[in-house]
Amino acid sequence: MAKLFINNESKKSTISPEIYGHFSEHLGRCIYEGLYVGENSDIPNVNGMRTDVVEALKEMKIPVLRWPGGCFADEYHWMDGIGPKESRKKMINTHWGGVVEDNSFGTHEFFELCRQLGCKTYINGNLGSGTVREMSEWVEYMTFKGVSPMADLRTKNGHEEPWKVDYFGVGNENWGCGGNMRPQHYADEYRRYQTYVRNYAGNEQINKICCGPNVDDYAWTRGVLETCFDHCDPRFHGMMDGLSLHYYTLPEVEDDWNKKGSATVFTEDIFYQTLKRGYFMEELINRHGAIMDEFDPEKKIGLIVDEWGIWTDVEPGTNPGFLYQQNTMRDALIAGMTLNIFNKHSDRVKMACIAQLINVLQSVMLTDGDKMIKTPTYYVFHMYRHHQGASLLSSELVGGGTVGTGKNELPKVFESVSEDADGVITITLTNNSLDAGEQVDIQLAADASAYQVSDAVYVSGSMNAHNTFEAPEVVSEQAFKAYEKTADGIRVDIPACSVVSIRLSK
Repeated sequence: MAKLFINNESKKSTISPEIYGHFSEHLGRCIYEGLYVGENSDIPNVNGMRTDVVEALKEMKIPVLRWPGGCFADEYHWMDGIGPKESRKKMINTHWGGVVEDNSFGTHEFFELCRQLGCKTYINGNLGSGTVREMSEWVEYMTFKGVSPMADLRTKNGHEEPWKVDYFGVGNENWGCGGNMRPQHYADEYRRYQTYVRNYAGNEQINKICCGPNVDDYAWTRGVLETCFDHCDPRFHGMMDGLSLHYYTLPEVEDDWNKKGSATVFTEDIFYQTLKRGYFMEELINRHGAIMDEFDPEKKIGLIVDEWGIWTDVEPGTNPGFLYQQNTMRDALIAGMTLNIFNKHSDRVKMACIAQLINVLQSVMLTDGDKMIKTPTYYVFHMYRHHQGASLLSSELVGGGTVGTGKNELPKVFESVSEDADGVITITLTNNSLDAGEQVDIQLAADASAYQVSDAVYVSGSMNAHNTFEAPEVVSEQAFKAYEKTADGIRVDIPACSVVSIRLSK
């Protein structure tokens, strides 16, 4: 038996809703066919946005959406995606599949999508192949209210009022596809470009995101921060609100990036290897966070994990440049464990965006024509939505043991706990074992007898269980009933290979 001690009198950091964010890139069928089908499509839509997808994302409580990339962002020129659609410039998407990008989904369409979703906006600007002027004019086009060349152009294109840009990324992966830069060079460019990402009078502040490291490149983190803080204006904190981190969980690859393994066919050893690699997120946050603490001890700059998730081989017979992969209970456990890690580090992690939203990598939905299915990852995000904006509670899990062996050993059970504004406590747990359930004795420090289970749900199944268009509910959110009240809390029996959410209220 494991014991989970919860100090419900010790509120810690606020869990930013944006930790549960998502990423949409002009890649494969994420934008086109996934989110946007056009106003003339036979698939039900509102202003071109798929109704079924939008409604499911609203139910999941999507807090923020990142666009247009990704690697695509640093070759995207925003003026190609405005104005009459028949006259928009076509281009070849050189990063993803070599297909024609007709720019029918651009700035106006993105903000319309976010309006329908009711979520915040995260725009990624082009530093790699774009100019300071181009980036500056895009910000003016989106946010300036009054008389100006770009505001006038926006009005001409049918939207008189400015939009709200909540987050703006100054470049993407500039250590790689965004320009193959050295950290010091990128940091100097960041300082210059961000100067012209202006907060115009009357508008709320745009949170500026600096390109951070790839996985464990701690030298990049230190080099960027040293250069950014060198000879900086004392108001520097207004120049950088977040530093990004990208980390993908690659199941099988050692030295060959092209051999990542199947999304649905894998051994138990590969299952545990994948989970252990997902658990590496804990070390990445700790070590990059320690470097950030040297420059920003007050934690005013958020760590923004705006690309994460499992990356496997594409499904057989699909375009390898479209990154279309299935989604199993292994993905659900990675999602649940990672979100628990983010919650427990919410003093530093202020936003995260799983890659990607739909039809690409570890997506929450898949589409095929007019059909749409939810993946196991979708249900995890739906179960965890109650953490958004809640206060992290101090918690400690004792016992439970480990799973996996050798270098693939990791904790069997992983948890996080929060309390919302109404005093409702949400406990989320993953059981990473393939064959053994776990009894967890949950103990509250105060008023234990006053709490009752108000809601309990879970997802579970075999390690490669997944939903298909022929069988769309093999994995779905189910009522969880394996619990009993105790004198100091609640005792639960969580099944093997499962993610569980329990809510306690007075």
